[in-house]
Amino acid sequence: MRDSEVQDMIDPQELARRQTVRSLPKRFYSDVTTVEEDGMHSVRLDGSPALTPARKRLASPSAVIASAMAEEWESQRETIDPATMPVTRLASTALDGVVQQMAGVREAILAYAGADLLLYRAGHPEELTELQRQVWDPVIRWAEGRYAVRLLLAEGVTFVTQPAETLAAIGEALASVQDPFELTALHMATTLTGSALLALALREGFLPGEDIWNAGNLDEDWNVRQWGEDAEAAERRDRRHLDFKAAELVLGQGSSRLAP
Repeated sequence: MRDSEVQDMIDPQELARRQTVRSLPKRFYSDVTTVEEDGMHSVRLDGSPALTPARKRLASPSAVIASAMAEEWESQRETIDPATMPVTRLASTALDGVVQQMAGVREAILAYAGADLLLYRAGHPEELTELQRQVWDPVIRWAEGRYAVRLLLAEGVTFVTQPAETLAAIGEALASVQDPFELTALHMATTLTGSALLALALREGFLPGEDIWNAGNLDEDWNVRQWGEDAEAAERRDRRHLDFKAAELVLGQGSSRLAP
């Protein structure tokens, strides 16, 4: 599977856009519950299973994730708006697509690692370069120690090829992610921050979720402080933040989570 295909399949903003292009369906249920069955926690609407877009049972191996999905369904009012249901969208993506494309999704994350946001530093101004060093360097040092690798930094947009053994080690870490929910969340965290290293740090608990989010948005936040932010950009950021928090929730439930 090409990376562009994986990106279209998993990208939270693209999924929300596709699902809201059509007119929103009316809320047709009154009661939302969860039930444990066949080792999974399912969402029920008026006692009937909630379904993914591919008509699969909306369920998770985690009761916490199922409860978060149920809250999203309960929060819908007259219509059902998928854009306001990030955990449900993540779970649907895992069940409908990622479970059949695990290798391709891992490859897409590894491609980010090869050109990771944290590896490309500004040459100026000094305020920004110093901020990048303060926030990003601890994650680089953690990753180098955690995976026993060497990461090469670059200035500006000049591409630097990472050592083959570095990518092999990160690929091995990704291979340990066997849960499609966790892998979907890892890919989403990667795309939303622009960094596979930040996503892995989130998965392994190296930093709190908000620190990871802020690190991934460091450049954007710096530009906003310099030039301001328009309302539309702020709204897009808020939606991305909700998707990131959904990924954070799922990664916090990962059965294969490793100690830092």
